[in-house]
Amino acid sequence: MWRCIHHRILRYHVIILLVIFCWPLVLFAQGGGHALWLSIDGAIGPASHDYLERGFHKAAEKNAQMIIIQMDTPGGLDASMRGIIQDIIASPIPVITFVSPGGARAASAGTYILYASHIAAMAPATNLGAATPVQITGFPGSDSFDEQPEGAHDQESARQDHLTNKIINDAVAYIRGLAQMRGRNAEWAEMAVRQAASLTAEEAIGEGVIDLIATDISDLLSKIDGRTVNVLGQEKVLSTQHITVQRFKQDWRTRLLSVITDPNVAYILMLIGIYALIFEFSNPGALLPGVVGAVCLLLALFAFQVLPINYAGLALILLGIAFMLGEVFVPSFGALGIGGIIAFAIGSVMLLDTGVPGYGVSVPLIVSFALLSAGFFMLVLGMAIKSRQRPVVSGIEALMERVGEATEDFDQQGWVRIHGELWKARTNSPLKRGQKVRVTTLDGLILIVEPATDHLKES
Repeated sequence: MWRCIHHRILRYHVIILLVIFCWPLVLFAQGGGHALWLSIDGAIGPASHDYLERGFHKAAEKNAQMIIIQMDTPGGLDASMRGIIQDIIASPIPVITFVSPGGARAASAGTYILYASHIAAMAPATNLGAATPVQITGFPGSDSFDEQPEGAHDQESARQDHLTNKIINDAVAYIRGLAQMRGRNAEWAEMAVRQAASLTAEEAIGEGVIDLIATDISDLLSKIDGRTVNVLGQEKVLSTQHITVQRFKQDWRTRLLSVITDPNVAYILMLIGIYALIFEFSNPGALLPGVVGAVCLLLALFAFQVLPINYAGLALILLGIAFMLGEVFVPSFGALGIGGIIAFAIGSVMLLDTGVPGYGVSVPLIVSFALLSAGFFMLVLGMAIKSRQRPVVSGIEALMERVGEATEDFDQQGWVRIHGELWKARTNSPLKRGQKVRVTTLDGLILIVEPATDHLKES
């Protein structure tokens, strides 16, 4: 009997222990696992795309139940935006985009991403819209044709209008397709592109542009619980009870990519790389300038690979630097130098003019480098002009008209001292030891001299 009681007590203890240790697993299974939290803060570019792409892979590896993208962006590059949207559409995991915190926005490219997401949410006091694409063509100010003939003006205006319509119609078709896929307001989406329309969070929920308004992540999770979304053609019910949120922070790779793909940083890296390599080639063996220049130039080339640069502008920058260097080695009294500065400045302005906030080379930076290059050019040109005005102090030419003295008596050929050096000399007048002589010309390595007058100064 006591043995039976003992076995019962033991079984109860085992059951209690199993319940204690397995209960968290039960809650985890009921709650639907975890969600991966990503964030976009700032302009959308190559770094943002790379970060989100790796976040999607991380979510798939960890078998996350959903991906939450917290977004606050003024817009960004078209190529990066489309890459992000492709990742969202192809994701087997539901993507919830949340414009947060209060005061944030999903402007331009952010509006497209919001439309592409499985669930679009916004916090109070946020806004979206102004999705008109920026035309990335031509030179700044190319819209002005005041000095062109009237016919040329009309033709260019018609060409610009046709190109603008092409870009806008493509953007309208793109965002309407996203709206129809997610069941959102396609008419307002077209207005956001054609008329740069914007909405607050409260207006967006009323227009059927977004799915809900939430104050924070916790409120968002509670409001999407039980919602059904279509993921790759399959209906999925979201379960957020007891779900855990894991944040995927930006690592050093994303931060480095974000820094070097900043157009101003890429521009500085390119110039440092070019000038450092020029210094290395002109002073072989210095090593440090060569190493620094190669690293900076490679980083700049990588940044330009993922940025929408104007190759004509890049070619003008390189041509301008070549002209300024040509002025240093082949003085042209300013022709090459001035042309190089003009080409350098125009190329710098043309290099990257996207019109997208955060993706353009700063005009003060361009002016600073142009003035720095101009100052260097003027310094070198001034030194070249001064050097041309100085008397010759070395070589055979430096001996002409110089005064020395005879070191011995001779009638036709003997030795004289010029510049502290002994030279063989020939004369038509007999000379005495210590007598002053003047060099009139040269015959090979023999000096032709004559007796010097009293007013000539000894060299």
